Amino acid sequence: MGGSTEPDRVELARFCRSRDWSKAIRVLDSILARSSSTQDLCNRAFCYSQLELHKHAIKDCDRALQLDSTLLQAYILKGRALLALGKKMDATLAWKKGYEHAFSQSADLNQIMELEELLTLENKDQTNNFENHAVESTSSLSPLELSSQVDDGSSNAQTNKNNMIKELKSYSKLNGQLEDESKPCCNLEMSNRFSDESRQSEKFNANTNGSLGGSDTMSNDGRLEELSLSCSNTSISSSDVTDVSNKVGEKSIQQNDGGDKDRRSKKFCVTRISKNKSISVDFRLSRGIAEVNDGRYAHAISIFDQILREDSTYPEALIGRGTAYAFQRELDSAVADFSKAIQANPSAVEAWKRRGQARAALGSSAEAIADLTKALYFEPNSVDILHERGIINFKFKDFDAAVEDLSYCVNLDKDNKSAHTYLGLALSAIGEYIRAEEAHMKAIQLDQNFLEAWANLTQFYHEIAKPAKSLECIQRILQIDKMFAKVYHLYGLLLHGMGDHSRAIKELSTGLSIENNNIECLYLRGSCYHAIGDYVAAVSDYDAVLDQELDSVDKFVLQCLAFYQKEIALYTASKVSSDFCLFDIDGDLDPLFKEYWCKRLHPKNVCEKVYRQPPLCDSMRKGKLKKQDFAMTKQKATLLLEADSIGKKIQYDCPGFLPNRRQHRMAGLAAIEIAQKVSKVWRSIQTEWRNAKKGSMKSGKRARRKERIIPPSQNRGGACCSTSSSPETYISNGSSEDRSSARGMISWQDVYAVAVKWRQISEPCDPVVWINKLSEEFNAGFGSRTPMILGKAKVIRYYPNCERTLNVAKMVIKEKHPVHNKKDDIIDLSKEGKLEEIMDAISCSDLYKAVGEDFWLATWCNSTAFEGKQLEGTRITTVKMEHGFDFAIRTPCTPARWEDFDAEMQAAWENICNTFCGENYASTDFDVLVNMRDAILRMTYYWYNFMPLARGTAAVGFIVLLGLLLAANMEFTGSIPKGLQVDWEAILNFDPSAFIDSVKSWLYPSLSVSTSWKDYPDVVSTFSTTGSVVAALSQYDDKAA
Repeated sequence: MGGSTEPDRVELARFCRSRDWSKAIRVLDSILARSSSTQDLCNRAFCYSQLELHKHAIKDCDRALQLDSTLLQAYILKGRALLALGKKMDATLAWKKGYEHAFSQSADLNQIMELEELLTLENKDQTNNFENHAVESTSSLSPLELSSQVDDGSSNAQTNKNNMIKELKSYSKLNGQLEDESKPCCNLEMSNRFSDESRQSEKFNANTNGSLGGSDTMSNDGRLEELSLSCSNTSISSSDVTDVSNKVGEKSIQQNDGGDKDRRSKKFCVTRISKNKSISVDFRLSRGIAEVNDGRYAHAISIFDQILREDSTYPEALIGRGTAYAFQRELDSAVADFSKAIQANPSAVEAWKRRGQARAALGSSAEAIADLTKALYFEPNSVDILHERGIINFKFKDFDAAVEDLSYCVNLDKDNKSAHTYLGLALSAIGEYIRAEEAHMKAIQLDQNFLEAWANLTQFYHEIAKPAKSLECIQRILQIDKMFAKVYHLYGLLLHGMGDHSRAIKELSTGLSIENNNIECLYLRGSCYHAIGDYVAAVSDYDAVLDQELDSVDKFVLQCLAFYQKEIALYTASKVSSDFCLFDIDGDLDPLFKEYWCKRLHPKNVCEKVYRQPPLCDSMRKGKLKKQDFAMTKQKATLLLEADSIGKKIQYDCPGFLPNRRQHRMAGLAAIEIAQKVSKVWRSIQTEWRNAKKGSMKSGKRARRKERIIPPSQNRGGACCSTSSSPETYISNGSSEDRSSARGMISWQDVYAVAVKWRQISEPCDPVVWINKLSEEFNAGFGSRTPMILGKAKVIRYYPNCERTLNVAKMVIKEKHPVHNKKDDIIDLSKEGKLEEIMDAISCSDLYKAVGEDFWLATWCNSTAFEGKQLEGTRITTVKMEHGFDFAIRTPCTPARWEDFDAEMQAAWENICNTFCGENYASTDFDVLVNMRDAILRMTYYWYNFMPLARGTAAVGFIVLLGLLLAANMEFTGSIPKGLQVDWEAILNFDPSAFIDSVKSWLYPSLSVSTSWKDYPDVVSTFSTTGSVVAALSQYDDKAA
């Protein structure tokens, strides 16, 4: 023991005589900081119990029992504390366990007799009589024991020993006689451990689309989410809102509204003092705590203010007032009070913990973690602090640290359901999906009605693309509580992700009937209305999102998106009755508008420079599609049936890719239209060649392409609108009949534009646009970006490609290709040993360490059209973040790069035309078509490396591949192999021949010669208007589905 404790013992005795339990606790804190004694732990537990801080008393008893499992005194004190919290069964178990140890050792007979009496009374269920007797008896912590460690030489301690005994007994007797026994005594404790009730009051939110959304520090009812308070427990927990959408989401936790109701329904029991007794500071402190418990924060603050006017450094009062401030969202004031408490008592664990939680709510992650780490220094095995630090680490995306804390937490407290479900969230973020599922299931095993665990498991299955299991969880939640609003958002997300927008609207509407201002539900429902053509309802929901009070980053993002989506909805509504060929987002929308939409930027600049879309016109007064758009004809039915079958082939069998029937139908219709359009071109080319051989054409001379004046845009915006309306002369992208030249009639971009347009209309919330049609950012190299690792999170869809990408990066460096820093300067890697260090890297962290700074490097694509030329492929980027790294691929589309790939794509397209239209034109001999297959794959390779769209390149590329194969009389009847992403196969190969060899091993065996597609109705004439296209994508046979 460091230093003499005699003065401390004397002071301790004095404080106990005066019933100044708070100061007695401080003295014991000081003593225990030097050495852990079971007797001192029991002494402090007794003092805590006098302040009705029973949770703290229990913790000290548990610590004492860890040191000595036969300590009867600890069992007695623990049982009393549990009983005071209304946990009679737990109290009885504690006493029984103590009684079992009583006869295995030399024990205090008085304590044995007391245990027998306690158990006898409890078994008879004479709780009222028991409480009077139990408080009168002080043998569990006799005053003699309290001062037994005071040195015999201390005359003051010896002289006052008997007086202290008398005072303690008198005080205990007073408590026992006057305590209100009509209700269980619930209390606010300076502890963050989640009770069963408070854990049930937690609420989790998830991001969508495999991405982690941001966090929201305020709950919907305006209460501070990061600070949760229950009658039996005080907890300040950091929690997330996600998402979505991700939100997606970000994966996250809110305070359940029920928590406040529970707090109000349970009254804090303060020991009553007779009128002839003075009320001590400790009892004013208890009243302040009770006021916080009941949600009367202002009154609580006034009580604490009175105490602090007498003693401005009173730690417990500072902690109490700081907690009240925190609940009022006055976080800076809360931090200031907790800091003062720490200055007054540096070993005040609760102050460190609470300041950490308040700092977390302010977004100061590093400071929050530092405070909680300091708290753990004093209580290294504290389940609550480990739980809390794990939550905060999760919130601030240090997922590895979160897993470490929460794993340790559940090892210490295997029944902590909250820690288990948070552990599941953290494990999912780092790609440990099996362990994550087990953690969520463990939380549910502990409590079959734990809604938040079910919600997290629902989102987990959604993210890994197991919709059937996700739906099972949703049904289970609805059985437990049909008024749980969050489940309807999760249900809507799942249905939306699977392309069932109409059913999603129904579920989201139910959720909004429970929480009518839920911004995530409003935005998602608006996007669903938008997709199915109910534009009035869509605009109404978008407006509701825009009208919400902005109080979080998540709301800001959704409001920005709602602005852009509303404009797109109004634009689409203006095209509903027009031919689908006039639906032209890339040509009509202002480049600045599209750029801001893609980047999710604040629309202020757009509003200033670009006119808004006008309201719905007279023809769209009802705001919905016309009945004839939904009218089913034989031609429509035939096309939809075939399109559904063909479109399913685009599905990736990989984690994170949900099967989406709307996207499948879109892909099938687009592929059939491409086949029909291209076949006309090839027929024209073949006719031209045949005529040329007969000498009917002059030396293969080609007619010039027709030019025609396009009438002013149907959009009503005017010259400065977000859509351009001025007449212009341009080369028509119409059918081959409108043109007089073979290969000049249609370019590679015309072919892909068919699929792009279908992709745009199928999911209007996705910014699928040609990058070269954006603003001046095109010159700065704006392009698509696909992350594999974000900080410590492994992106579920793309992380499986991480190892191959790392190896490609090392190969690029080995081949002496330049590596650039973030300023685009070349990094010198010629130092001795540098290359070896790079080659030895097995992670992006290792690679970053070897290079020494943020960097990017570019792969290359060997040209087929221009011998010896290498095109700039994909950029692999590594950027250090606060936690971990951003490891991604990025494709900048600069003008020079665009020109290179444009020429390569045009050469590849002409090669396809020449190959099919030669001597073996329209052949159905599979062996003869081998060169055709290779030619189609070669253009697909360059498309994927080109990546000319802001989004949707992968889907569009495979749709065109299916369409060209159909046009060449070959149908893909198989499916893409499990775990394989075709676009990444192209991106991670330097030469088209390597890509072809990789893909043909599974593609070619699944091809069959087929000409049945030639009998399909014409897509363009069957679905002629934009409205009919939207209707085709929105109506399904629900029985078949």
